[in-house]
Amino acid sequence: MSVIRMMGIVLFCCFFSMATQANIHIYHFDSPQQEQQFYHLTQELRCPKCQNQSIADSDAMVAQDIKSQVYQWVIAGKTNQWITHQLTDRYGDFIHYRPALTSATAILWVAPPVLLVFIISLIVWIIRRRNRVEETQS
Repeated sequence: MSVIRMMGIVLFCCFFSMATQANIHIYHFDSPQQEQQFYHLTQELRCPKCQNQSIADSDAMVAQDIKSQVYQWVIAGKTNQWITHQLTDRYGDFIHYRPALTSATAILWVAPPVLLVFIISLIVWIIRRRNRVEETQS
């Protein structure tokens, strides 16, 4: 196989592989406020599939669907509260990066500080106990 033919095949493959990677959605808004609302919401909402990405950053199909739905609602003039309520009803509190403090999410808010205090107390107790044992052995 000639070098020129091989280079042609490689260039052909590179050209078409880049086209498949281009997944850019361009959204047109009636006002800068709508654009700001859309981008704020898409940064604040979590992708249900990716779990650690916002729907703005995710390439998952479900994130693209949610982003499209948010766009339609923003264009229709819906408020942030209405949009997040609709998505919370469908996906649960998990859709929020910062879920509200409710009885269902209280464990998410309370557990980390309680666990931290418990671990620090345990470490202090172990150190004191070890010091007492060393003092009695001396």
